[in-house]
Amino acid sequence: MAAKSYILDNGAYTAKVGHTDDETPKIIPNYIMKAKSERRRTFIGDQLSECRDKSGLYFMLGYQKGYLLNWDIQKTVWDYIFSKDCCKANFSEMPLIVTEPYFNFSTIQEGMTEIFFEEYEFQALLRTNAGNLSCYHYHHNNPSTKCCLVVESGYSFTHIVPYILQKKYKPGMLRINIGGKILTNHLKEVISYRQLHVMEETYVMNQCKEDLCFVSTDFDQDHKIAKMKWPKNTIVKDYILPDYTTVNRGLIRTLDETSNSRTVDKDQQVLRLNNERFMIPEILFHPSDIGIQQMGIPEAIVFSINLCPKETRPHLFNNIIVTGGNGCFPGMQERLTKEVRALAPDEFDVSVTVPKNPVTYAWSGGNLLSKDQEFNSLVVTKEEYDEEGFSACHRFDI
Repeated sequence: MAAKSYILDNGAYTAKVGHTDDETPKIIPNYIMKAKSERRRTFIGDQLSECRDKSGLYFMLGYQKGYLLNWDIQKTVWDYIFSKDCCKANFSEMPLIVTEPYFNFSTIQEGMTEIFFEEYEFQALLRTNAGNLSCYHYHHNNPSTKCCLVVESGYSFTHIVPYILQKKYKPGMLRINIGGKILTNHLKEVISYRQLHVMEETYVMNQCKEDLCFVSTDFDQDHKIAKMKWPKNTIVKDYILPDYTTVNRGLIRTLDETSNSRTVDKDQQVLRLNNERFMIPEILFHPSDIGIQQMGIPEAIVFSINLCPKETRPHLFNNIIVTGGNGCFPGMQERLTKEVRALAPDEFDVSVTVPKNPVTYAWSGGNLLSKDQEFNSLVVTKEEYDEEGFSACHRFDI
């Protein structure tokens, strides 16, 4: 029986944390927040639930443009994550699996390694990418597969990463500079221009995006429907903004329910979302819509696969796995399958998998890896680190 391990999928927006024995991780915001209503207090991680008024929240993130740059903020969040308030654990007796960005800077890697060994006193460490853990998870569920393509669409970026025999094929890796942050910011701009000034309401509008937005599987048809008047327009919905006295998270209403005075208080603020519901996620497929001259996800998938050895291409087209927060949009699997199928050679089968929970998929892969018989050979122990320093960690596949 493998020793208990601690798994930290350290994303730029949320950290997914837990032990080997946990079925699902805790999802903790990976940032510090300040609220207008309580100026003296800072909220770390899931302490935000104690905030009485979440309007006008000010976010301070350790990650900027996908990389860990503000160590003070990240260290504050880690102190909370590794505290008894969050997780009851004796770190001196367990190894840690922690994720880091692709092509991470060596100075950041060295800083992370030093903190985990010397400050938190973990007995062993495995630094890896979330994509590696997602690949392991996918291979664990599909042991006969030799290749898979991980599409990891998170907060800062979308990465397309081919794996051949469970190893990253670096010449085929691509990055699109579109993530959840840009989608939320664009939604704020559109709503502020059309209806109500919400540029300071990042937290609320991010929830609005998560609650209402979807990926269109037939863009032209949805666009025609959005032009119609209600009730023929089945896309338009009202979003009742939270007032943090009676409503703590925005509520979705049909126009019929909104017009009923018994259902909605006249004092509540209402946003009406129509074509915004599918136009915001459309940026993932057409970044040029907002001036980013890059390929959308379907073209990037095909381009990445064509950079891989010929014999691997049919396997990669048939084993595409989508992870990260943007994988949660309804319609993502159907739309990606449809568009990749149109771009792929006719003789290849195309299969796109969106897991039940794309956000925690990598963490679950780390949990499975920690129980693998070969796990102990992958980690760097505290003894090795004390003897060799950071050079002991150079064997990590990053």
